[in-house]
Amino acid sequence: MRASLRTAVGIYAAILSVHLLHAQAVPLARPGATPTATPQAAPSSPLIPPAAQPYSVPASGAAEKADFGTTVRIVMAPATVTDRSGNIVEGLQPQDFRLYDNGKLQRITEDLTSHPLSLVVAVQANSQVEKLLPQIQKIGSLLQGQVTGEDGEVAIIAFDHRVQTLADFTSDPDKMAAALKKMKPGSWSSRLNDATIESINLLKTRPANRRRVLLLIAEAGDKGSQIRPREVMSAAEFANVVIYSVDMSHFLASLTATPNTPSTDNRPPGAVHLPGGAVNTPTTETQMQLGDWTPLIKDIFNEAKGLIVKNPLQVFTTYSGGRQYTFTNQRTLDRAITDIGAELHSQYLLTYSPNNQEVPGFHTIVVQVAKPDLKIRTRDGYYLAGSPEGAKK
Repeated sequence: MRASLRTAVGIYAAILSVHLLHAQAVPLARPGATPTATPQAAPSSPLIPPAAQPYSVPASGAAEKADFGTTVRIVMAPATVTDRSGNIVEGLQPQDFRLYDNGKLQRITEDLTSHPLSLVVAVQANSQVEKLLPQIQKIGSLLQGQVTGEDGEVAIIAFDHRVQTLADFTSDPDKMAAALKKMKPGSWSSRLNDATIESINLLKTRPANRRRVLLLIAEAGDKGSQIRPREVMSAAEFANVVIYSVDMSHFLASLTATPNTPSTDNRPPGAVHLPGGAVNTPTTETQMQLGDWTPLIKDIFNEAKGLIVKNPLQVFTTYSGGRQYTFTNQRTLDRAITDIGAELHSQYLLTYSPNNQEVPGFHTIVVQVAKPDLKIRTRDGYYLAGSPEGAKK
């Protein structure tokens, strides 16, 4: 009987080894892709350093990581190229670009596959912007016609102290318009961070072969969120979500807002606690000015004490590679939606596998184009592996 058992174990081990050898010989097919016998090496290009080795890029271009502490393997840097007049430039090839990660030249490829677009539109719907909501409720036809296209889909979210999904993903413009009309002004809270993370979670449910885009229509500040900006930025990176925003004019909102009658606060001054994060410092005030946002983003990931993010919209758009717009009337709102659609349909999706993955912390991205008088806008960088403590070393 023992001899029979040893024979059975030997046969099982032989079968298992054959299966393992077969699994190593056959590359994994990408979702929706046709399997090939041999992976194709990337074409030679001036962008490819001599020591670089060929690699394959997932169809989604998403970073391969399971959680905050896992190494990023693939990075996507959507790039918008414009001429001196601000017109979008199309027709460039991968060899026209040079991309540096923390100053190191990277081997890049451009994802030429046409990916359908999944868009979440998250709208601040509180008492502060009550008079502006009728203008926002008119953009339903623009969302499909100018942004997503025939193969795209849109979900609608409204938020004040609540975060409500008014419509799940749909390609029907009538359903989009009906969802926008459901928006009613609520409380004076504006949980921008919470609404952003909820929108990202909604986009994570979409197939990997779709581009994931979030459009925030809101004021720049956050009131009452449980989620911190760092968590929003990490979630957007993990889910490969690009964030755009249309900033409601705070001045216009304050002029048109329904007056709020505050309750009387009888507490003595010593009993009132400061907001979380304490007081701004001169350094954080400087970082919040328009310009280089990299120091602020680093501080957010390093959990710098005393850091108050006054403009989460600008931080989220800069970090994810999107753009911030402002609207004061129907014309400027419609123009912003149209411009966002034009940009999304003309972006160059540059992807690369960092050749300096052993360096934890914030990695800056610089993209150049080998043609004169052209401007490039892409994400400022990304956070790679490690812990905030490790990034400080």
